[in-house]
Amino acid sequence: MSLPYLSYLSALVGGMMIGLASWMLLAGLGRIAGISGIVSGALVGQPRQLWRAAFVAGLIFGGAAAAYFLHIALPVNLQPALILMVAGLLVGFGTVLGSGCTSGHGICGLARGSKRSFLAVCVFMLAGVLTVTLRRLLEV
Repeated sequence: MSLPYLSYLSALVGGMMIGLASWMLLAGLGRIAGISGIVSGALVGQPRQLWRAAFVAGLIFGGAAAAYFLHIALPVNLQPALILMVAGLLVGFGTVLGSGCTSGHGICGLARGSKRSFLAVCVFMLAGVLTVTLRRLLEV
């Protein structure tokens, strides 16, 4: 017997874990769980900031462990290297321009009632909707 609501269970649990992790980081270290800021700080190698490397490692290895133990088949959809490099640069530029990324603004900023984060999330969502719409219109 298959229950339709169980298909949403992993998203629910994942969302709760993201909320808990961001709250723990804010309560424990007074830091906002914005991935772009955490990764850039880890890459620069800021002194006494090993928590950044641990956080990034947890993201990577936690996802890999969940996929392995839950037997989740990861889709392999490789794009040309040039597209990936341009996309990465655009994402990096966007996080600098927006003073943060979707995780920092969308999860932590909205939870704190930040007006700047609300505006940033509206722009992120609008850009996503426009991108998907244009892509679908251009597909033949």
